[in-house]
Amino acid sequence: MWRSSAANASKNSISAWEISRKYEVTNETAWHMLHRIREAMQFEPLAALFGGAVQVDESWIGGDPKNRHRNDPREQPRAYGTTDKQPVVSLVHYETRSAHTRVVADVTAKSLLPAIREVMDPERTHLHTDSARAYRQIAAEFAAHEFVNHSAGEYARGNVLTNLNEGYFSQLKRSLDGTHHHVSVEHLQRYLNQFDFLYTHCKRTDSERMRLVIGNVGGRRLTYKPLIAEVDF
Repeated sequence: MWRSSAANASKNSISAWEISRKYEVTNETAWHMLHRIREAMQFEPLAALFGGAVQVDESWIGGDPKNRHRNDPREQPRAYGTTDKQPVVSLVHYETRSAHTRVVADVTAKSLLPAIREVMDPERTHLHTDSARAYRQIAAEFAAHEFVNHSAGEYARGNVLTNLNEGYFSQLKRSLDGTHHHVSVEHLQRYLNQFDFLYTHCKRTDSERMRLVIGNVGGRRLTYKPLIAEVDF
């Protein structure tokens, strides 16, 4: 039970190494336990899609290229404006303050639209974004679309803003950098599940969050061998 409490109560998350040292288990055991808890934090499929206002924004997860060794293979020349960081898109429902974040292949309209449709009913959705072209390309799919133009110094217009997403990403990156230091792309979605859960249920007590996690464990089997298939300890 301590494991679930530590994972669902700590704002900045908790590392496998910390669990390993504190409870005298191997790092591999602690890492596996935490991933099983993150799996239980994943939202169940929605019984009904949300409607109303939703703030959507994207970000990139990964280290600063300037900190890499010059011989790192990722430092090979690449096209201007491209990055090898992993893009993610976050939706924060304005009324419920529930967060839903997904790993996406890129931040084009083709990738963003399915991620939004997983959560929102397009016919009842008022999309609030920045002025990125991808959102304007999918605007016709939704009941309404309004955006703020950051390049013109506009960051909020009434409740049209992306501040909720930016606050979410700020906490996410502080936690990934400060607590975990490195997260592989293969497992990033589970970390996003955890931070979605913590953000959405931040007003609940530790006991209430624990009950929610325990209620989700049924049928979610996550064995060790497939989990480490591409992980090098």
